This record gives sequence, structure tokens and C-alpha cells, in this order.
Amino acid sequence: MTPPAILRNALTIDVEDYFQVSAFAPHIARADWPRLECRVEANIERILLLLESRRIHATFFTLGWIAERYPAMLRRVTGAGHEVASHGYAHLRACDQSAAQFADDVRRSKTILEQLTGLPVHGYRAPSFSIGAANLWAFEVLQEAGYRYSSSIYPIRHDHYGMPDAPRFAWRPQGPHGVLELPISTVRLRGRNLPAGGGGYFRLMPYALSRWLLRRINSRDGQAGIFYFHPWELDPGQPRPPGLSAKTRFRHYLNLGRMEARLARLTADFTWDRMDRIFLEST
Repeated sequence: MTPPAILRNALTIDVEDYFQVSAFAPHIARADWPRLECRVEANIERILLLLESRRIHATFFTLGWIAERYPAMLRRVTGAGHEVASHGYAHLRACDQSAAQFADDVRRSKTILEQLTGLPVHGYRAPSFSIGAANLWAFEVLQEAGYRYSSSIYPIRHDHYGMPDAPRFAWRPQGPHGVLELPISTVRLRGRNLPAGGGGYFRLMPYALSRWLLRRINSRDGQAGIFYFHPWELDPGQPRPPGLSAKTRFRHYLNLGRMEARLARLTADFTWDRMDRIFLEST
């Protein structure tokens, strides 16, 4: 009997710095960003070294704001064989923009990334997974801007984002010829979707549970998992702005010191590749 093929899971990194997260927006003005200490370049280097040691290629959803300031870093990413995709320009939530503003943002970021890398940009991820039932028009805008896929809907219940009734795996919200949406991974258990694709949940849950969830997606669902994290999640020494609520502090800083070791285990326990190679090569 031929053994079953090993599924490749998609490893993705949302390239933004600590001061750009949506939860910090009430405390850090965008006008202050250029004056703050940037730590993204050093954190990306740590990620690249980890991926190189595992011979893994990943997808880096990158802010245009970051790319403009660190073009050498971006070229280092593509030179190592990774995919660069768009995370918008300045981490503006899609649901907080008009259609015209959103179109300007996604076109601007795509142009910057393509000019700096010399490569086409196929993918987009909305900051804070901010595409949902109320702004599905965003997919038409993405298609008009030349994107082929999105990873912008998280089919869970969350106080800041989520579309729990959305499909759990690849689908086309605008019909068979529209942009392909690739949701962050979830496991269906007892009538609800449980987060299984990284971020703060990966730092909160025991590693064994995260591994079990991803294995269940591969074995029971027969699907590739989609996992994400941020460069700042590997950086326990990052500056801590004053005035944050207890909830925000808990979510942002929990287990930062353990993240790199957990990622090392995760990259060893599963097979990984870029989003475009897993999901676009067969379409």
C-alpha cells in the first residue's frame, strides 16, 4: 500500500513592528511611528535563520510602511526563497476604510512590494483579519488590484475580528472566478470553531494542544493548515508603552520568551511551505 502523502502546511509571518498592532492604536499615534525604535529587522533576521536551518520557505505578509524603510531586509527575504505578500500599507483595518480608501491602500502596498523585490505580489492579508460579513466588497477591490488570493477572514468569534460562519477552508467569496480566500486554520469541535492557526493563541495554549489541533486538520480534514505569527512575538525585550489595559498586556506579552523555542518545535514537527506554492500552483 502506498503511504499517504505528507501534507504541506503554510507558514506565514505578518511583518509589522510592535508599535503597529491594532490594540496599541489608542496609545501610540501613527504620526509617532517614525520616531519610535524599530526592532523588526533584527527579529526578521532571527526568523530567517530559523527557517534556513529547517530548509523551510514561508510567506511574509509585509506592510508597505515597513518595506519602504527596510528594502534590504525585504530583498533578504526574497533572496532566501520566501514569498512576499501584502499586509496593506500602514496597518489600517479594512473595515475602517471606505472602498476607495481600501483600494488606494492595497494598490499602494502592492506597488511598493513589487518595485522593491522585482517579483509579483499575489497575496493579501487584512490587518487584524478585518474582512468579514459587512465588507465582503473588499474581495472585488482586491481582484481589481491584481491580487489572486487573500488570507483575511478568521472563522472564529473574537472581540476584535472574526466571521464564525465563514467556510473553514479555501473558498471564493465572489464566485468561481473571484479571489481565493484562505482562512487561518480552525478545528471544528462541539459545534464551534477553535483557533488552531497561531498568533496569541499559540502563545496561550500548551504546545501539545497546538500540535494536536494542527495534526487533526491534516489527518481528519485532509487539509493544509495555515499558521501565522508576528516578528515582535519573538522579542520579549521590546519597549512597553504606558497606559495599556490588563487585557491588552496579557494578550500582547504572554509567553514572548517562549515563542522562539515553540516555533522551533513546530517547524520540526510539520512540513511547511509558502502560501502560493500550496494553494495557487494547482489553480
